Amino acid sequence: MRDPWRRRLVVWAAAVLCASGALVPAAAAAGAAPAAPTAATAEASPALQAAFTEDFDGAAGSAVNGTRWQLETGDNVNNHERQYYTAGNANAALDGQGHLVITARRENPGNYNCWYGRCEYTSARMNTAGKFSAQYGHIETRMKIPRGQGMWPAFWMLGNGGGGWPDQGEIDIMENIGKEPGTVHGTIHGPGYSGSGGIGAGYTLPGGQAFADNFHTFAIDWAPNSIKWSVDGNVYETRTPADVGGNQWVFNKSFFLILNLAVGGYWPGDPDGGTSFPQQLVVDYVHVSTSDGGGGTGGQAIRNTNGKCMDVAAASSANGTPVQLYDCNGSAAQQWSVNGDSLRALGKCLDVVDNSTADGAKLQLWDCTGGGNQRWTVNTATHDIVNLQANKCLDVTDNNSANGTRLQIWTCTGAANQKWTMG
Repeated sequence: MRDPWRRRLVVWAAAVLCASGALVPAAAAAGAAPAAPTAATAEASPALQAAFTEDFDGAAGSAVNGTRWQLETGDNVNNHERQYYTAGNANAALDGQGHLVITARRENPGNYNCWYGRCEYTSARMNTAGKFSAQYGHIETRMKIPRGQGMWPAFWMLGNGGGGWPDQGEIDIMENIGKEPGTVHGTIHGPGYSGSGGIGAGYTLPGGQAFADNFHTFAIDWAPNSIKWSVDGNVYETRTPADVGGNQWVFNKSFFLILNLAVGGYWPGDPDGGTSFPQQLVVDYVHVSTSDGGGGTGGQAIRNTNGKCMDVAAASSANGTPVQLYDCNGSAAQQWSVNGDSLRALGKCLDVVDNSTADGAKLQLWDCTGGGNQRWTVNTATHDIVNLQANKCLDVTDNNSANGTRLQIWTCTGAANQKWTMG
């Protein structure tokens, strides 16, 4: 039986999260049987649009995009993992060929101390907390996992809010332990079903194949009250509130993404003499697609206190189309939906031009990328709409109520030209 006490201590970057108390991805419940694989479908969302597209393009040796990802640092006493997670590009770097490579090494050049003494290994773990979150849709990665006893790669998610683990919820999209080279696991954890009591199943490749031999895709299709797991397009598991034994289903809210490569721990066991180093988790992409209907609020008007609406000029969905003020007319160009922390119309996202954070930076429509210039919070109590990266408010330029007035971001002043109502 897998040990239920597999919690971890995390050192989060900056001030986005607390310095401890989150948990590593936990294993599927012992003995869980997978459903028979079926062809993957798009049932989670009828009209998917890209919300987060990470293809890991960049120069060889460069670190991941800091506007999307933050590196966690530290060891893991509660889970008894053996690695120290490092910052920067020491153990997580682009390869210049469109991949992220997370490398676990048997070394400790930084002389890090772990729960058991001087650390024996280094690796990397990263997340999108405070930078990108999703609620429902299709979430997929393509990766080639490492091999060897003690290796533990994972692609997973934690819920925003909810009072800490496991109440916040955890969705393990893919976990593998090296002693099971041909099997991956998909699991959910919540209040009353966590750790070794997590609810999940495994998927095993046919014919004795190992996942480390080739790239594979791992995905979930997530809808209200339903999560489906697939490997290479084959659905092997579906979970609904009926599966959690009368406990709370905590997966109808937004979650952020996590990628990591652990070394050792209660579940996988420690590396042995047959485990070679370095080992690499090679990630080709992470893509998240959501729908206006299933990924957030339905389309609705966003009205300024002057009685006019936020509008996409000429109802054009072309990248770079200005976002402006215009008489409310109920057209698709004025139907905005909240998907996670994005605002979307015509299948694209509200975007600050040139990724600027300056006062007066204009707004446009653009393909959804998950970048900071497309991340917004809507405060229905104060009627502010704030760009999270700039920490500035959606603003009507010069407080001009004329049709066609361009919208922009500006330091929040509480003035009427920064007050908005959805619906």
